[in-house]
Parts: sequence; C-alpha cells; structure tokens
Amino acid sequence: MAEAEVRAVAYARYSSDNQREESIEAQLRAIKEYCEKNNIQLVKIYTDEAKSATTDDRPAFLQMIKDSSLGLFNAVIVHKLDRFARNRYDSAFYRRQLKKNGVKLISVLEQLDDSPESIILESVLEGMAEYYSKNLAREVMKGLKENAFQAKFNGGIPPLGYDIVNGEYVINEKEAEAVRLIFELYAQGYGYRYIIDELNLRGYKTKKGNSFSKNSIHEILKNEKYIGKYIFNKGTKKNHRIVKEDVIVIENAIPAIIDKDLFEQVQKKMEERKITRGANSAKRVYLLSGLVYCGLCGSKMVGCLSRGKYVTYRCSRKDRTKQCTNRDINKEKLETFVIEELNRRIFDPKVAPVLAKLLNEENQKLNKERVEEITLLKKRYKEIEEQMKNIVEAIAQGMFQPIMKEKMNELETLRNEIIYRLNELENKKETSFITPEMILKIFEKDREKINSSKNPQEIKEVLKNYIKKIIVTPDEIKCELYFWIGDDFRSLMVAASGFEPPTLRV
Repeated sequence: MAEAEVRAVAYARYSSDNQREESIEAQLRAIKEYCEKNNIQLVKIYTDEAKSATTDDRPAFLQMIKDSSLGLFNAVIVHKLDRFARNRYDSAFYRRQLKKNGVKLISVLEQLDDSPESIILESVLEGMAEYYSKNLAREVMKGLKENAFQAKFNGGIPPLGYDIVNGEYVINEKEAEAVRLIFELYAQGYGYRYIIDELNLRGYKTKKGNSFSKNSIHEILKNEKYIGKYIFNKGTKKNHRIVKEDVIVIENAIPAIIDKDLFEQVQKKMEERKITRGANSAKRVYLLSGLVYCGLCGSKMVGCLSRGKYVTYRCSRKDRTKQCTNRDINKEKLETFVIEELNRRIFDPKVAPVLAKLLNEENQKLNKERVEEITLLKKRYKEIEEQMKNIVEAIAQGMFQPIMKEKMNELETLRNEIIYRLNELENKKETSFITPEMILKIFEKDREKINSSKNPQEIKEVLKNYIKKIIVTPDEIKCELYFWIGDDFRSLMVAASGFEPPTLRV
C-alpha cells in the first residue's frame, strides 16, 4: 500500500486508572504530525475517555471496528499499540477483523512492518503491555487487600451512619438515627413510601445530601456493615450479588449500628415481600412502559400496584421520593385511550391513506435531499481542490507565506471530511421503491395486532413504533405520535439520507 493512498482514522484512549498516560490531546497531536510527515489523509477521529483497553466497554473503538467494513478508510493509527488493546487475544481478534476489511493498524511510536522480525517484536510489545496492566492491577489489589485485613476504609463514599477517621469507620450519631429509624419502620411492616415520608418530615438526607428514594432505602436495608461486618471484594462493578472466591469477610470489625436480630428480621421480611410482589405482577404487562411521562416534573411514569389492587401508572419521582404531586392514572383507562387514539388518528380507513401518502412524500423528499447533498459536496470538493492547486502553484513560483501552510492544512481537513461524508451517502441504500400501498399494508397489519392480538408483548412492540411520548397531567392526557412503521421502515428511511427522518405530527 503506497503511503499516498492511505486514508486513515485515528484512535485515542485515556484510562483514568493511570494518570501518567499521555492525554488524548497529546496522542492525537502525535498522530496528526505522523500523518503530515507520511502524506496520510486523516479522515476521522475516534476517542474513548476513562475506558480500559482490557474490556470491550469502548463504544468509539467498537464503532470504528464496525465502520472498517464500509471501505471509508484503509488504516487505523494509534499512538502506541497498548492504546489499541492490552490483551493479546483481543488484539489478535480485532486486528483480524481489520485485516479482513482491508484495514492496516499503524503505531506512531512502534515502527513495525510485515517482516518476521517485526511480528516477533510486536508480540513482545503486546505481551509487555498486558503484563504491565495485569501487574499494576495485582499491586493495587494487594494494597487494597492489606487494608481490608485491617478492616480499614478502601475508598469511595462510606455508608450513611459512618464517617472515616484515620482510615477507620466511626459512627456518625446523627446519621445513625436515620439508619435505625429505617430498619425499625421496615420491621414494623411499613413500606418504602411511608419510610421516605417519615425521613423527609424529620429532615434526614442521604450521605450525598439528597432526598431518600426506594433504591437508597433498599441499599441501606441490605448493607451488612450495619451489623459490624466488614466485606471486601464480594462482587463486581456490574454485579454486586455474586460472591468471589477471594472475598474478605471479617465479623465484628467495625462499630455496629443495628442489632443482628433486627437485621435478620428485616432480611426475612424483604424476602417475603419479594415473593409476594413477584406473584402479583408475574402476568401483568404494562403496554405503555417507557412511553408515559409526568406533565408536572418530566419524570417517566411507571407501572404500579397500589394497596394490592389498584393498577396504575405513577410518576417515578413521586414513587421514589414523594416530591411530585401528579395523580396516578388507571392503567386500563390510559391504555384504552391510547389505542383508541391510534385507531382514530392513524388506522382509520379515511386517515390511513392520507398518512401513507405523507410518509411516501417524506421518503421521496429525503431521497431528493440526499442526491442534492451529494451534488453540493462534489461541487465543494472541486472548489477546495482548485484552492489547494492555486496554493501549490503560488509556492512553486516562490510566493510562500507561513499562512499558506495553515490554510493548506485547513483545506485538506475539509476535503477529507467531504470525502468521508460522500462515501457515507453513496453507500446508503436507495428507498424510492417504498410506496403508499406498502405503507398501508403495514398500517393494516399493525391495526389488526393492537385490536385483536391476545399477546400483550406483541401489542406493546407495535405501540412503540407509533407513540413518541404520552404526557399526563392532573387535567389532561397528551399523546404525541410519530410514524416509523417498524424498524425496517425506519432503517430504510435513515439509509436514504444518513439522517433520522423528522417526526410527522397529527
């Protein structure tokens, strides 16, 4: 591959767990200088901040791997190979994907080619990076475990009821009063909402100074530190419930706030309520879950069973913290109203053909705009090429000025952006074949589902394709609709122009 033909993207990553690493800005600066020296066109930049190369939790990286199949670039440039991956298996896996897509990986600091010697050196570098990462993690864990064996604080925010003094847990009596109240009320049979009201009336706050919520109450009730038990390395960041083999548990290691008998009584009651709640809600499906919003505070409204018999949608903020005054709305009433609205405003035989025609016109408009954008981009590309040519000719005639280099770089960046966008547009699928008749058939199929299907999940999936948002206030219900007509139609509309089509209101 000749250097002049290389069209590359840059990938930079910064991990917050190692403050000595080069910042993203420094990595990109080095990559850009490398591109200038080697006549490489830099067409796009992907960055991940505070992500570790040891996991796949790197959205920009994964998007770059996905984009490599589009033919928009033929090289990925990193500052160092350990920015790409610190695990040899992942490195080989993703490099194989890039190679399959005709994309080469280039490191600015490690000048490697395809020779046998470079292959060996590259393996050594990747092995060293992996060793460094795992050794650092091991040393950090060693220090944390030593603290744990001494029942010392290991970072983060201490639980409500405790302060940290010289690395030791000490009871904060004011906060401990709230903790004891929570356990006592729950043991007496009171639910989360009552406990939250009582805490608010007495002026208690969470450790961060916020109002209490159902989640914060639940976490307090499950925390074994309150009976003096010190636990370290029990679970993972994503799953606190699992128990690792090397977990450290020390009984009576820190001052207890709650009596063990009270703690066990609360745990038993929580388990009983969990079983009862599961039995009551196992077969209930909320058709509008995720679509209903409170018109007073903007929070989502969630399905709720009140007093064991009233099935409603309730403001989640009111449910968590009691800090919203919006009323609950009957589940069946709201769902019936929304389905009637769809039948009246979309699926009605007099309305559906008009909407189908509008959608078809919108699709044709998007296709037209796509063609127009391609034309404008090509025109702009020619103008930039002409400007760059004029600068080159001026330099050749001895009229060089320092500003010319800056202008040349600016024009080259614009040209690369235009090339990238043109390739995106020209690779999109054509959707002019979508007709009003096709749209009407989808309308008819979906109308049949929401009115006749015995499967609530099937109805729920259809409703998501038409409802943008339902806003509930004490005085009215407002239903905002849009018309994607399913994921297939939406993806085709996006493919036509590269943009999400605008919402069509009724």
